Formats: sequence, structure tokens, C-alpha cells
Amino acid sequence: MDILFIYLLLLIIPALASFNINRNYRKYKEISLDKKLSGFEVARKILDENGLNDIYIVEVPGNLTDCYDPTRKTVKLSTDIFHGESIAAAAVAAHECGHAIQDKEGYFWMILRSLIFPIVSIANKIAYGTLIFGFILQAFDLIMISVILTTASLAFQLITLPVEFDASRRANNNLEKMGIIEEIELDGTKRVLKSAAMTYVAGVLTTLLQMLYYLMAFKDHD
Repeated sequence: MDILFIYLLLLIIPALASFNINRNYRKYKEISLDKKLSGFEVARKILDENGLNDIYIVEVPGNLTDCYDPTRKTVKLSTDIFHGESIAAAAVAAHECGHAIQDKEGYFWMILRSLIFPIVSIANKIAYGTLIFGFILQAFDLIMISVILTTASLAFQLITLPVEFDASRRANNNLEKMGIIEEIELDGTKRVLKSAAMTYVAGVLTTLLQMLYYLMAFKDHD
């Protein structure tokens, strides 16, 4: 595989994933829920239904900055999601609640991801450092070390995939089971959540391609 082709893929894959999520988000952000529930109300209903009355829901700045904080037991929703009464807002809010439910049930992949996160964080910092010095010093053994350390990041991303897909499955199940959305709206929530999940798939592919790119650069200069 040509190194230039790999470089182009490194640019194209994340861009396509970003385009896809933004396109679906913008589309379904403009379509109101039949029940006129805000993202906050959707999240509160799902959490309470699953015995998570003690979980806080807070508004955070930014666009698609939504997340679940397991250390503070808090669902964080961006302003548009927190106040929005759209299909997109319901989908994103329900997804973050899916993570809260995973936390409550001790979902294996979520626990594993939390356990390896500190190791991955350190490995990534060292990997970036060795990569930079490797290219500056033309020391390709350092580049090789960087590639090896990047496998920790790849492992983290692979473990993240079942966490995200499972949270989306739980989101759609709760939205449908609790009657929060109508059947005709379910396709919209699935599209939003699927496009969001594909950004994580794109992340895995990008990391693999980065490793291959550096290995080929190493081989060319060996």
C-alpha cells in the first residue's frame, strides 16, 4: 500500500465520520419530538425508570460535548441537547443515560476501559514524545517504540466500541419501551446514534492507519 494513499485515508476517514454525524445531527435537531420533551426531561425519565434517581443532569457549554461522568455520577448535556425538544436531543440524552445504566450494572467493557485509561494516557504521552524526537533525531528506533506504545491507544479504542454500541442499544430500547418517542421517530434516533458510533469506528481505523504509516516511514528509512 502506497504511503501517500495511507496519508490521504488518514485525512478522509475522520472527515467523513465527522460529516456524517454533523449531517444527521443537524437534520434531526430540526425535527421536534411529538411529545415535546427536552433532552433534560428525556434523561430524567430514563434515569428514574432505571432506579438512578441519584444521578444529576447538568448543562455544559459546547456542541456535542455530552458525556457521562462515572466519578461524579453526572450526566452532562450540551445546551442544545439539554433544552432541545428534538429527535436528536432525545437520542443523545438517552445515549448518555445508557452509560449511566452500564455503570450501575457494572458493565464489563466499561469497567475495563476505566481500568486501562490511566495506562493509556501515560503511554500516549510517551508515544508522542518518542515520535517527535524520533523524527527530529532521525532515530527510527524511537519511532518504532512510538508505534508499539500506540497499541495501547488502539486497545482502548477497541474496548470503547462495545461500550458505545451497547449504550446506543440501551438508549433506543428505553426510548421505545417507555413511549418517549413514536415508532415513526425511532428511525431518526437510530440514525443519529449510528452515525455517532461510526466516529469511534473511524477512530480505530485512523489509529491503525497511523501505525501503518509510521511503520512504512520507518521501513523506507531503515
